[in-house]
Amino acid sequence: MTERTTPETHVIDFRAAEQLLDAGDPRGTIKLLDSVISAHPENTAARLLRARAFFATAQLRPAELEFQLVLEREPDNAFAHFALARTLQRAARPTEALRHFRLAAALDPRPDFLAAARFGDKG
Repeated sequence: MTERTTPETHVIDFRAAEQLLDAGDPRGTIKLLDSVISAHPENTAARLLRARAFFATAQLRPAELEFQLVLEREPDNAFAHFALARTLQRAARPTEALRHFRLAAALDPRPDFLAAARFGDKG
């Protein structure tokens, strides 16, 4: 029996990947999303989910690249800026991280984004 993928299959895989990440299986998430992104490289939701999974597995460089791709397509995505900032912070790049924390807070003044942005601090 040969396996055929359809747009519906990709939607099912995306939803299953979301559930896997929520259940604490980021590696399974990445595996499911690889075929979705291969078929739909422009899908920013899938890329954002895969970036989160890379972050959860401490694959910081792939996470950074995925978050950057999302931001190229959606420069006003506050969550992507925040998540990229956390990735950069974890990679010991605090100056770059602070820039993205501040962009996230400027785009969406959520309390957690504002706290991370440290607008009262110099830097």
